[in-house]
Amino acid sequence: MPRLAYLGPEGTFTEEALRLLDPAAERLPCATVSAALNAARKGDADGAVVPLENSIEGAITTTLDEFAWGEPLLINAELLLPVQFSLLARPGTELAHIKRVYTHPAAITQCRAYISRELPDAVVVSAPSTAAAAQEVSLPGSPYDAAIAARIAGEHYGLVELAVDIGDRSDTVTRFVKVSRPQPLPEATGSDRTTLVVFLADDHPGALLEMLTEFSVRGVNLTRIESRPTGDGIGRYFFHFDFEGHVADARVGEAIAGLHRICGEVRFLGSYPRADGVAPRIKRGTADAEFAEAGDWLTRVRAGLA
Repeated sequence: MPRLAYLGPEGTFTEEALRLLDPAAERLPCATVSAALNAARKGDADGAVVPLENSIEGAITTTLDEFAWGEPLLINAELLLPVQFSLLARPGTELAHIKRVYTHPAAITQCRAYISRELPDAVVVSAPSTAAAAQEVSLPGSPYDAAIAARIAGEHYGLVELAVDIGDRSDTVTRFVKVSRPQPLPEATGSDRTTLVVFLADDHPGALLEMLTEFSVRGVNLTRIESRPTGDGIGRYFFHFDFEGHVADARVGEAIAGLHRICGEVRFLGSYPRADGVAPRIKRGTADAEFAEAGDWLTRVRAGLA
């Protein structure tokens, strides 16, 4: 039975994602994303499940930065989890009695319309996580009347739902990834995603275009690009890339090799099945068979046989 660390405490959306990704795993709640990933790095857990991006809030920058530094980790699975918030309170609480609400800042942003409409006079206070908010509200003498959190948090902490699905958007999704220490990659499925962190060798005009060209000329479609500061001063950045395909695909392997030639550092974060099952559209001239045929032709040319 694998042991997987995750952003805790019990009752977070991350725990829900972990249960779906690996129902049999032993769960190790951690206080932060960094702590969960470090548990995997140190061997206290066999891996970790962490949030990577949200369809409204965008990238989870703590996760992006953790992947760029420290001992390498590999993504081996992903999950797209619909995010539905509930208003949770101790049994016997009525909506009209709620004056102080506790929740994570992301939930405040995503439930702004409901809060304004239904709780216009309530004070909303930021919590470390939605589950931590629910845990606090469940305690006797808590200064908070309600929490905005996942339904699973209410189940953990004995709270009741006063309202369900209170987010401003009903189609909000968070992408979670399961990571481990370096190990053999999942086999290519034909519907895969690859993730990299790339550092520039030096800052010069066209540096980003040079990186993007390595993907474009090989028909590799980017699904996400993010820039993050290196911490070495204003204007110094590294880049996160998600793109279609598996490193075993010729076009992907050549693109990564091209980046390795021109960049200061390329950190490979894994090739793994896409959660949405979308297969890439292969551009003419970039299929594996076409790369192989071109390589055979070049061998003949070099031998004077073409």
